[in-house]
Amino acid sequence: MVSRPRPARRATVFVAALLAATAGTVVLSSGRAFAHLPYPDPSLPVATRVSQLMANMTLDEKIGQMTQAERSAVSNADITSFALGSLLSGGGSAPSPNNATSWADMYDSFQNAAIASRLGIPLIYGVDAVHGHNNVVGATIFPHNIGLGATRDPALVQQIGRATAEEVSGTGIDWDFSPCLCVARNDRWGRTYESFGEVPDIPTQMATYITGLQGSSLSAPGSVLATAKHFIGDGGTTGGVDQGDTQISEAELRAIHLPPFAEAVRRGVGAVMISYNSWNGVKDHGNQFLITTLLKGELGFSGFVVSDWNGIDQIDGQPGFTAAEVSQAINAGIDMVMVPNAWQQFISTLRSEVQAGRVAMSRIDDANRRILTKKFELGLFERPLTDRSFTSTVGSAAHRTLARQAVRESQVLLKNAGNILPLAKTNNRIFVAGKNADNIGHQSGGWTISWQGGSGATTPGTTILQGIRAAVGAGTTVTFNQTGAGIDSSYRVAIAVVGETPYAEGAGDRPGSMSLDSADLNTINTLRAAGVPVVVVLVSGRPLDIASQIGNWNALLAAWLPGTEGAGVADVLFGDYAPTGTLPDTWMQSVSQQPINDGDGKPALFGLGFGLTYGSSTRSAYDVIQAESFSSQSGTQTETTTDTGGGQNVGFITAGDWLAYSGVDFGSSSAGDRERAGEQHRWLAELGEQHDEPDRYGHRRPYPVHHVHHERRR
Repeated sequence: MVSRPRPARRATVFVAALLAATAGTVVLSSGRAFAHLPYPDPSLPVATRVSQLMANMTLDEKIGQMTQAERSAVSNADITSFALGSLLSGGGSAPSPNNATSWADMYDSFQNAAIASRLGIPLIYGVDAVHGHNNVVGATIFPHNIGLGATRDPALVQQIGRATAEEVSGTGIDWDFSPCLCVARNDRWGRTYESFGEVPDIPTQMATYITGLQGSSLSAPGSVLATAKHFIGDGGTTGGVDQGDTQISEAELRAIHLPPFAEAVRRGVGAVMISYNSWNGVKDHGNQFLITTLLKGELGFSGFVVSDWNGIDQIDGQPGFTAAEVSQAINAGIDMVMVPNAWQQFISTLRSEVQAGRVAMSRIDDANRRILTKKFELGLFERPLTDRSFTSTVGSAAHRTLARQAVRESQVLLKNAGNILPLAKTNNRIFVAGKNADNIGHQSGGWTISWQGGSGATTPGTTILQGIRAAVGAGTTVTFNQTGAGIDSSYRVAIAVVGETPYAEGAGDRPGSMSLDSADLNTINTLRAAGVPVVVVLVSGRPLDIASQIGNWNALLAAWLPGTEGAGVADVLFGDYAPTGTLPDTWMQSVSQQPINDGDGKPALFGLGFGLTYGSSTRSAYDVIQAESFSSQSGTQTETTTDTGGGQNVGFITAGDWLAYSGVDFGSSSAGDRERAGEQHRWLAELGEQHDEPDRYGHRRPYPVHHVHHERRR
């Protein structure tokens, strides 16, 4: 377990509240007297405290609570005088030096400025801790969500949420802009790796992350507010364009993109962040139906809604925000607006819109009630400062052990010709190459220390190469050259660690090629030219276009973006743990198939849920005569046979339909395919080659010949 003894969540500032002789006055141990109602009294119900506080707030103080500014754009005096409700650190926005103690000191300084305001309302501070506390040097960096989706392990994901919450708490931060519950439907999208998977079931299952972050109670030690994002449809834009237009029906929106958010609400998520994308031409940030009718009304979401970074600016498609955009966003149901730099303009604009009657006070009060409720539930009024008992958990050994477990569970073995894996630890000669073999920045991906990520030793951790070196035993030589230079036939195996380099939203979109770059291809060709078996470890934030090369590789391991604990990859390569990961996304045969998703009839290189393991056993297809013994299918019709006791059988299937049989070897027409024992094969119906089925099967009509398509699933 990553949990540890739990002291009070935050250092106590309001140590004792004593009722003064004057009725209605609360005197705090800080020496400051509050001449208003006793809302700081923690014995009162939260709803009562919120109502009493709001009764004493001016319009400007209420608008202040609805405002979130970037930390670099404010002074402590600003926080106090404007009664700001929230701050954030954008990607890469950090104190200097960038370490846990500096973060805690920074947070406490800002928080002290907030509680020095007239009503003493504490800040809530947000960060994008999307795979660990990834803005902080030295924090544990977990695999990105695509890798966690491959684990299919909701309990593990909840533990990761808890570990992240502890590290976030140790730096003072009380709000995490995570998890991303998008359903990525086009791998061209640069945020595909932030999605747990392409079908709603996977991110819905992984919403356990929310429980990990928020704990059994928001007031419990080490709990932080979670955010379900981005509502809604960001993974379904046409062409996979970031912040684009999701052109789908309401029925499809509800079926594909809504279920993970419904689960988040069921789990009591504290905040929901609105998506940049449009739905059928209307920006989500200004869509009252989506925010108020669907999210708050139908789903019953009782937390608060926050915009994305400058998200209201995009409503009219022009740079900057207008008064019309401000009123449309607030009236649509956004409660807190992320206006990193232009926060003073936002405050004055919203004030004018309220005074002009274009935004009702009831809408302002609703937003404040939602925000203040979460601040009270978090215990910020009683314990506003950093609980430094959690500071030592940042990058702790226990959390890194958990991250290593997540890495090995996320590995998906896609090919293992001749059972070359696992590798022998002793008396072996191993050559390692590739730009991602010895690079913490590359293996961690975007949203690591900086927004777009970086290259090199960006934060402490174990590279994949270091993990390989640490795993081997006596008599084994491990040689590394990034380009493969120096390899010869004396080596028994070569490991090419290749793939993508870091990116985040926008910069990560791939409208053209999704292939390996020339450097990677040249490296692999150098290794192959030595006549040595080649194991490819693919570090990437999505499936890549590799179908034309995979036939020349002996093994392929999808490592995704594993984070700082690269030894988890070595755990699988050397067989300390067998691979158990399965694909969270369909793997294309060609980039021209994008978008490709499970059940759409497009023949994949590897289907959703595919993944090999070591020691798979197979049966000959000749020993399996029941067509209805498939393990999964798409589009196939079953029917009752006319034979006595025949039960169900496979009926008519059409082009694009398929049947998958687990652990059945159908043989192959190529030597490369015949090496793939222990795999699951998919039959595709191909029109134009029909023949009559033997009478004993009892089918009603001719059916197309089923040709073997080698798409394996574990």
